[in-house]
Amino acid sequence: MKIVGLTGGIGSGKTTVAKAFSKLGVPVYIADEEAKKLMLRSKIIKRKLTQLFGDETYVNGILNKEFIANIIFKNKAYLQKMNAIIHPRIAKHFQRWVEKQKTVYVIKEVAILFENGGDKYCDFIVTVTVPKDVRLARVLSRDTSTKEKVEAIMNNQWADEEKMKRSHYVISNIDLEKTKEQVVEIHKQILDKIQ
Repeated sequence: MKIVGLTGGIGSGKTTVAKAFSKLGVPVYIADEEAKKLMLRSKIIKRKLTQLFGDETYVNGILNKEFIANIIFKNKAYLQKMNAIIHPRIAKHFQRWVEKQKTVYVIKEVAILFENGGDKYCDFIVTVTVPKDVRLARVLSRDTSTKEKVEAIMNNQWADEEKMKRSHYVISNIDLEKTKEQVVEIHKQILDKIQ
């Protein structure tokens, strides 16, 4: 089975593109969502994150996202240590998920695919792009975040230009109908290459 990595910066519309692939019958694994679930139910991850960040990491069993975000986006060393705790477990979880799928390819949606070296495990890579100002506006309208926090996240992600150079396909996600058309075309091309 082929693995297609789907990536793009915060606010680029990866989820919209993932849903479009899903409607074509392609199983989609959203790494960020699965990571959040694992951070809540894995005793090992809870223990290691608490050792890393301290007793405020979980409040009444719930991950204290704002507390952690304030640390990791000011200090990349903490971000790397957190990723070292979570990413190996996500990789195992993803592998078990893949084994249950019955299609010729699956989508793995990961915001920091290149940044964490996940691109090495993908047969094809699709990058979703949108101008930075549009991404910023999208995130500020959907989240209760600040401009500074969103820009801090953006600064921890590779620039679109760098991702595009290493991708097999690029989707410009400004117009929803055109985005869906691009997904259908990429889906056909991937199937052609596999068969």
